[in-house]
Amino acid sequence: MLDSLHIENIAVIEKTDVEFSQGFTVLTGETGAGKSIIIDSINAVLGERTSKELIRTGSDSATVTAVFSNAPEIVFEKLQDYGIESENKTLIITKKLTETKSSCKINGQNAPAFVLKEIAPYLIDIHGQHDSQMLLNPDMHYVYIDLLAKNGDILNDYKEAFSAMLKTRKSVKKHEQEQEQIERRKEILSYQINELDAFGVTAGEIDELKKKREEYLNAKKIADSLNLASKYLGGDNDELQGACDLFSSAADEILKTAEFSENISKVADKADSIRYEIEDIKQAVEDFLENFSVDENEFEEIENRLDSYYSFKSKYGETEQEMLEYLQNAKSELQELELLGETAIIEQELLPKQIEEVKEKGRILTESRKKAAKYFAQNTCEQLKYLDMPDVKIDVSIEKCPYSSLGADKVEFLISTNPGEPLKPLSKIASGGEMSRIMLSIKNVLSNADMVPTLIFDEIDTGISGSAAAKVAYKLKAVSEGKQVICVTHLAQIAAKADTHLKTEKLISGGRASTNVRTLDFEGRKRELARIIGSAVTPASLAAAEEMLKN
Repeated sequence: MLDSLHIENIAVIEKTDVEFSQGFTVLTGETGAGKSIIIDSINAVLGERTSKELIRTGSDSATVTAVFSNAPEIVFEKLQDYGIESENKTLIITKKLTETKSSCKINGQNAPAFVLKEIAPYLIDIHGQHDSQMLLNPDMHYVYIDLLAKNGDILNDYKEAFSAMLKTRKSVKKHEQEQEQIERRKEILSYQINELDAFGVTAGEIDELKKKREEYLNAKKIADSLNLASKYLGGDNDELQGACDLFSSAADEILKTAEFSENISKVADKADSIRYEIEDIKQAVEDFLENFSVDENEFEEIENRLDSYYSFKSKYGETEQEMLEYLQNAKSELQELELLGETAIIEQELLPKQIEEVKEKGRILTESRKKAAKYFAQNTCEQLKYLDMPDVKIDVSIEKCPYSSLGADKVEFLISTNPGEPLKPLSKIASGGEMSRIMLSIKNVLSNADMVPTLIFDEIDTGISGSAAAKVAYKLKAVSEGKQVICVTHLAQIAAKADTHLKTEKLISGGRASTNVRTLDFEGRKRELARIIGSAVTPASLAAAEEMLKN
């Protein structure tokens, strides 16, 4: 409920504090005393667009602060989504206006205007001649019907079924859209897996192959050199005479001279010995060459395998370990895609069943709404008949619409206020007096179900008088038994029924007008009712006012 309102520099109000109480509160005052400014100030803290013209002349800024207690839980849930905390279910909203901008704080934290707009429908419902919120918004009519029908569990069951169906349908659609891409990806993965599996990547193999390749390359060099050495040592049986034969001939010639000189004899002995060593070298080279061979096929296999590894590096990773990891990841991804295909088949079979479940739960929801709609229409008509609108007709249109999270029903309140007139949407009603009584009647019917704790009726007495005014007063009093009701009125019948009576007064100080709001005691109420009853306060009007208050 709305506990208090602090207003500074709004129009004719320089500074005032208004305390509100539970039950039924009325606000009265002479025309121009500032009653509408109170409503404008409340609208400001509810996030309504506010003109800079509201700032009091001569002031740079204006401020309105509203304090709420025991606000609905949904308000605090929404605020928590924006990181705004609260204690003891207390809500303090401050709206500041300047010539160039406006700002808002909720519980001391800066908040954008859209947050106010989001929580406002759960705090206060303001009904004026041309101003209404939730009840005049057709998109909200289903809420009241569901509240009357106590559809909480039914709606939750439907929402769960609809959400599950939506999730499955989205998944199936996504899979259908991606099917070609998935199949292409599966082909690529299969090819890569087969290529890597067939090749048989082994950790450390590249280094091993390089070592063997180096060995083969060196072996070829050895063979080439030893073959050439063997040729030089033994000759080629053609033109080239080998080193062994040449040295043997040289040694023979030296031996021929050994008997003539002791020194040459020593050289001859050494030459003869070397001849046999050269022969041994030649034999060793020939023996090595005889047993030495290079497998060209194996060398080619090593070269080819290394080439394959080098080719894989650009596709699968720089090292064998990276290639093996790529292979494992490819197998995992392929398995996931295979499972995805199986899941898609399961979901395709599940979707029709879920659609049927949504339709069935939607049908149950619709039937419940239709029953509540009949109750709503009948009882609202009864309320309006009591309020001197005997010819009114009320109906609730429930039309089929595409399935959504709220069901498959378009719910809208329809009304005809005069005989022979067709039913029209509630939002099309123009008469202020009729609108006020319609709103009051609906609020009476919904009083136990409506979530909004505070109702404000701005001049609900427009266009009514006499017995209708007295009946409106009784209805306002009845609604206030379960809600906080604040009413701006010009009728004594309504003001007399209030639990709390507030009066706006225009004071002149320093050549400037200023509005003050005060709570009236019994004597104050009596004089105010007497003023409303007649153009002047007289003993007769005071007596009439006192009787109204006592009764």
